[in-house]
Amino acid sequence: MTESNRRRPVCVVIGVGPGLGAALARKFAKEYAVALVARGEDKLAALAKEIETAGGKAIAVSADVAKAADIAAAFEKIRRELGEVDALLYNAAMRPFGKLMDTKPSTFENTWRVTTFGAFIAAHEVVPAMLKRGSGTIIFTGATAGIKPFATSAAFGPAKFAMRGLAQVMARDLQPQGIHVAYVNIDGAIDMPAIRERFPQLSEDAMLKPSAIADTYWHLAHQDRSAWSHDVDVRPFKEKW
Repeated sequence: MTESNRRRPVCVVIGVGPGLGAALARKFAKEYAVALVARGEDKLAALAKEIETAGGKAIAVSADVAKAADIAAAFEKIRRELGEVDALLYNAAMRPFGKLMDTKPSTFENTWRVTTFGAFIAAHEVVPAMLKRGSGTIIFTGATAGIKPFATSAAFGPAKFAMRGLAQVMARDLQPQGIHVAYVNIDGAIDMPAIRERFPQLSEDAMLKPSAIADTYWHLAHQDRSAWSHDVDVRPFKEKW
């Protein structure tokens, strides 16, 4: 097989916005064909075009990851256009702020669906081929709330705890079969427009750079299997913990 027709490995980034999701897509597009998954295909078009212009391969896939049928349809398109998935980066999340009595049941459920249920369904879509191949990578984007939640994380905290539990269950099950599963605790604010607007008091070096986080994901996806990491923390050097 020549270099020109050798299959590129396939990476799916679920939850592609202007921050970490876009950084992950750009990083992995250097060697992978990348599927960009989020609600609304239009907002993904510019990033897909950027990757294609740089010589990469990217497709935009619209899906509401709170819905199992949407996820199934998204992966059907990905398999048809790119092939089976080698790396799944699950970055989708809702981040409502509210204490218990401020949080509607619908908000609690939707946060869990986007954060944990979607991750569960996405894993179902990619694991069979990974098991058959004996290799693959699945990385979940976690948060401080999955370890030490604030009182205002009545919906977000339980969802991230559940995601972390799912990652641990999957790691114990799948890692002995060649599939690397990791949970990355993002312990701090990510430097992107929405965060700068909400927290104008934060200095640049008090936030995590999306490209720097993406470097960690890349390292995890390419670790030697004799020394795999599972629970990984990333935080700014100024962050108290």
